[in-house]
Amino acid sequence: MGAIERSGYRFEPEFSVIEQNGAIHVYHKGEFVEEIKFNFTGKYPLVDKIEELVDEYCQERGL
Repeated sequence: MGAIERSGYRFEPEFSVIEQNGAIHVYHKGEFVEEIKFNFTGKYPLVDKIEELVDEYCQERGL
């Protein structure tokens, strides 16, 4: 999965299959803002789960 762009923010997911965890790095105008950590099961995190985390982040911050 590639980066997601919303409201001038860029969300770049990365994950470790071995450790079963991941993070979404949040950038605004090229500057790192914060990291959203998550866990998953299986071979890969579900795309819907990543999009849900991004949607929740945007809602909480009014983006």
